[in-house]
Amino acid sequence: IRLVLTSYNSSLPILQRRDDSGRLSVCSKLCYAIGGAPYQITGSALGFFLQIYLLDVAQLDPFYASIILFVGRAWDAVTDPTVGFLVSRSRWTRCGRMMPWILISTPFAVLTYFLIWYVPPVEQWKVLWYLIFYCLFQSLQTCFHVPYSALTMFISMDQKERDSATAYRMTVEVLGTVVGTAIQGQIVGGAIAPCLPGDLDVLDNSNTTLLGSDVNISHISLDETKRAYLIASAVICVMYVLCAAVLFLGVREQEGCGRLKTEPMSFFEGMRMVMGYGPYVKLVMGFLFTSLAFMLLEGNFALFISYTMGFRNDFQNILLVIMLSGTLSIPFWQWFLTRFGKKTAVYIGITWAVPFMILIVCIESSLIVAYVVSVAAGVSVAAAFLLPWSMLPDVVDDFKVKNPDSSGHEAIFYSFYVFFTKFASGISLGISTLSLDFAGFVTRGCSQPDAVNLTLKVLVSAAPVVLIFLGLLIFKTYPIDEERRQGNRKLLQEMRDSNQDSDTELGSVV
Repeated sequence: IRLVLTSYNSSLPILQRRDDSGRLSVCSKLCYAIGGAPYQITGSALGFFLQIYLLDVAQLDPFYASIILFVGRAWDAVTDPTVGFLVSRSRWTRCGRMMPWILISTPFAVLTYFLIWYVPPVEQWKVLWYLIFYCLFQSLQTCFHVPYSALTMFISMDQKERDSATAYRMTVEVLGTVVGTAIQGQIVGGAIAPCLPGDLDVLDNSNTTLLGSDVNISHISLDETKRAYLIASAVICVMYVLCAAVLFLGVREQEGCGRLKTEPMSFFEGMRMVMGYGPYVKLVMGFLFTSLAFMLLEGNFALFISYTMGFRNDFQNILLVIMLSGTLSIPFWQWFLTRFGKKTAVYIGITWAVPFMILIVCIESSLIVAYVVSVAAGVSVAAAFLLPWSMLPDVVDDFKVKNPDSSGHEAIFYSFYVFFTKFASGISLGISTLSLDFAGFVTRGCSQPDAVNLTLKVLVSAAPVVLIFLGLLIFKTYPIDEERRQGNRKLLQEMRDSNQDSDTELGSVV
């Protein structure tokens, strides 16, 4: 037996070996964390730049841009429970149950992502082009992200190890948003097409002739901007593939981690039990509103900086400061939640951004103030990134304690959380873009009407503040505190020990 165990241990990848205490190695946690970067790199690029790209580069009508954003996010949300069910019913393979989904979806995801940033030459097919490839990419990315999220429950059965791995993951994911924002912002920021005068389309023929050379220069610059978006998307595609490869080669999925040996539930039974589980519903609804607040800020901040504040050539640097601040804040919030508890971290971390959201719309445009607000917002963004994914495993463990005869529900828990978040974000982005259309947004205009500036202030300040307070009110009823979490940890360990003893006795009899 000792010879077999020694041989098995030596056959494991070096990055995945555990120390004598059973803990995951730092390299293993890093490889697991790197796997979360593709979702955030592409998500930050799409979140910060897709709206302004559709309006200013692809030159779509704001109404059609809102349809693309809403339908794409809504479709993405619908696919999450479907993929979650399929993942939960997948058979175990030599490389695990989650890994095949990640491996197969990657090449198709990067192809569709690249095509999102390509402007088709046929004008009448633009809307259909972006709608199809945006929906395809969201579906393929779901096939990557849902199994990756559920993988948290299969890398270790120890709560502390999962929390530690989640902290590594969130640090890398926030760093991924920095990378995505930096790549997209810095490459595109150096090739911004000049704005057009608001009255250009009402000039008479003589004025058009006089301005003909300027118009041609604008078209040339717009082509350069299109090429810059393609270059940025190609770089991000390469990084997507590299991160997926590190995850696949460096992490070994543990077949028995976090599961009891019982028959898995059906999809509808699992959906009924999950959606009827009080702690899960309160956690999801609380973070749903707070996530919506930051999504509204993310989706409209580039337009707000460019037009309302007038820093058209600095918005990519301001976005980068937000993400850098968030990355540096993740270790602090991990220490804070272990020291003072996760619920306390939620209250302080999420509300930290509120005064700065109010400040940025109440004072005159100042580049220095914009950077200060960006640093402060990044601290709160880090908490919003870390806490939901750190607390979801606690709910899954609590569900296991209350329902010891069920299994196979991990992917369903994660997929439905992502479903509600994405669906609501699709609605918010669609409504915000449609609101800009009603306010009279001018595509590639040097300035915007006062109604547009007022709408942008509401979308980056008033609306997020209200959503944050609604989320915190709901979260106040969340019942899993530190005492209950530690109690669940002990109960689950006793259940696993009892199950192992039963297997040992059965093996002795055989």
